[in-house]
Amino acid sequence: MVILLNAVTPVYYRGGMQKAVPSQTEINEIKLSLTLMIFVNYGGGGYWFFEHAAWNGLTVADLVMAWFVFIIGTSVGLAFHAMMKRGVSCGQLIRKLTWRTVVLFLIGVCFLNYGPADGPLSWSWARIPGVLQRLGCTYFVLASMQACFGIKDLDGDRFGHWWASIRDVLLFWPEWIIVAALETLWLVLTFHLPVPGCPSPYWQQPSKSTWLVGILGKHWLSRIGVDVTDGQIPCGCELYKTTQPFDPEGILGTINSIVMAFFGLQAGKIILMYRQQPQSILKRFLIWAILLGILSAVLSKCTQNEGFIPINKNLWSLSYVTTLSSFSFVLLAIMFYVIDVKSWWGGQPFIFPGMNSIFVYVGHSLLGSYFPFKWEMKSPVTHIELLFQNLLGTSIWVVVAYLLYRKKFFLKI
Repeated sequence: MVILLNAVTPVYYRGGMQKAVPSQTEINEIKLSLTLMIFVNYGGGGYWFFEHAAWNGLTVADLVMAWFVFIIGTSVGLAFHAMMKRGVSCGQLIRKLTWRTVVLFLIGVCFLNYGPADGPLSWSWARIPGVLQRLGCTYFVLASMQACFGIKDLDGDRFGHWWASIRDVLLFWPEWIIVAALETLWLVLTFHLPVPGCPSPYWQQPSKSTWLVGILGKHWLSRIGVDVTDGQIPCGCELYKTTQPFDPEGILGTINSIVMAFFGLQAGKIILMYRQQPQSILKRFLIWAILLGILSAVLSKCTQNEGFIPINKNLWSLSYVTTLSSFSFVLLAIMFYVIDVKSWWGGQPFIFPGMNSIFVYVGHSLLGSYFPFKWEMKSPVTHIELLFQNLLGTSIWVVVAYLLYRKKFFLKI
């Protein structure tokens, strides 16, 4: 999921400087997410809180992708503002973001459908949606909005209106309209789309939820000429007691992934507009965290299953987006204070995997079942054995990334 770190160059202007410099807060949040993602993918020591929630609810594993989607939005805001300051035209930005999206999508399709016996693609069991594909679509929509509606001059001294204190929202009203329309579409499909045998709202029963999401995914795939039959799209069919294939990276979840990234984009705008006022940045981060937290409490009724919209990572429900966005603003505020304001920490050793995110992501996935990343252990397996194995596998990739950094080898798209 971290390949998009190389698709955008995170920059902002510190202290009124004219030279664009990396935001260490944002870069290190991405790299921390990457390292945690490797550990979780390798098993997280077999502990339940490092496994994804079966349905409603949250575990540590459910935080990683949402954090990264959030920071994609922050990266887009900072990077595109810097390019616009350098005079890059809207047309050039569109070409760049389109090319990166296509490459990312193709990498995702080939990687997802790779098999040692079938090569990079096997159309007998091809799966089009995937994590990288979702991130590519999210990046494309968000970057297109920023390319078309981004504002080059964000200097605060030219704002004398009563709304100057909320200019980071009002100046980007076209983007807010687009995101509101997307979320309205999600709500309409969720509560009002008629599906045979599926009550509304459809998340009340996992079996019905997978039925609706599966139908949408199958309809979309059939439109582009891919024949999807039962068994080709992986799902928790036994757990959810359904025969309908369910793709966790389907259409509905991608809509809310865009909304999640948009909140990250808002964080980037705050950094840009208040770059000379660190306290204002921290205050606004915390205000957003509180507002989104209150909205999450209302939507979920502070319960796991009884809310208007339960927190559900499988479906990327609206309450999941608001909850994780609230967490992301808090995490970003903490890292901004520790790294950029106080300079207490530079992000080591997590900075190295993020510098070769493509290599690390593909490598850890393809080689994860081979020694020394994994080996057969005696039965019954204890948490200590699994934890050692998973920590060792994660540490090896950190060391590999450090060696590549020392050799100045950086694989990017």
